[in-house]
Amino acid sequence: MLVIEDEPIIATLLAEVLMELGHVVSGVAATEAEAILAVSRCRPDLMIVDARLRQGSGVAAVSDILKDGFIPHVFVSGDRLTRAALSPDAIVLQKPFQEPDLVRAIARALSAAKLRQPA
Repeated sequence: MLVIEDEPIIATLLAEVLMELGHVVSGVAATEAEAILAVSRCRPDLMIVDARLRQGSGVAAVSDILKDGFIPHVFVSGDRLTRAALSPDAIVLQKPFQEPDLVRAIARALSAAKLRQPA
């Protein structure tokens, strides 16, 4: 799993929560460019992505990353994002959120990814 978050404290807390939930966090990226490099290095099975980064955009990073193949992802943001603005099937989690909300969003992202796999 890759965490893309530009606030160091939030990134650390999010990574800790994810590990407590049983996930392996293979990397943390704080910028759009770092996120793109981290994906090629870590090959994550899921990304938790802050939609707005100080340097670049989480949305743009995901768009670029997905050109090489689909990786399940959950967008998180303190701003009001609409799925329509991202893509109709985007999974968006509004900050602040509770752990059960994160668990449900991850489950939705992984379920949606399974539907994309050829039979």
